[in-house]
Amino acid sequence: MKEEISKIREPLDRIEHSEDNEREKSFKESLELFELPEIFSSIVDFLQPLLLPYEAAIYWYMFRHSIVETADLYLRVSVRGLGKTGTVITSSSGQSQGLSYGAVQEALKRLEEKRVIQKSGDTNREGTSYRIFLPKEIEICRKKMQEIQSQQLPKIDPKKELDFFNVKENRLKNFERDGYKCYKCGKQLTRFSATLDHIHPVSKGGDNSYDNLVPCCLHCNSKRGNKPMMDTLDK
Repeated sequence: MKEEISKIREPLDRIEHSEDNEREKSFKESLELFELPEIFSSIVDFLQPLLLPYEAAIYWYMFRHSIVETADLYLRVSVRGLGKTGTVITSSSGQSQGLSYGAVQEALKRLEEKRVIQKSGDTNREGTSYRIFLPKEIEICRKKMQEIQSQQLPKIDPKKELDFFNVKENRLKNFERDGYKCYKCGKQLTRFSATLDHIHPVSKGGDNSYDNLVPCCLHCNSKRGNKPMMDTLDK
């Protein structure tokens, strides 16, 4: 029975290992396209505020020796190695220059619980292999990003948003819709020579909505005055 299970497991392990290698290769090839300052900023803005000091220090160490140094998503580290003097951070107690075995263990455990890092293999003499995640891959960071983005969304003035006469960006939409041609004489206009005319005059209850405005040359616009558009077109 064990032999049969082993035979089934072997091809599955090869497939999984192959998929991991493809993802790793893809990351290494695309990392050149990333702007590292942007990644650093996302860590400082969205991840670091969610970590305790030792957790943050260990993450920065792992990030520096994996993604920055080798463009690799994986790094093998040992608890004793991370605790050595001058490796990661000085103990906050001031009693030693490195971190205690327990402090490193606890920080790694918390980083795993927060899905910031993940074990990716067995432990050997050199330590344990971990997968290091970027903020955009970490759930707690994505939530923080969404919160900040929603807070930074510009407040829309409904009146301004519906105004296609006074708002420059909206005026252009009317010109583009009708190909910058005067509705009256058909003259081809430009964004510098085109004006907008109200189908239903403002003086008679018309508004500045998208459907109530059409491109018009200055000559035809001045001739029409506040007459209904149909009267002008009939003539």
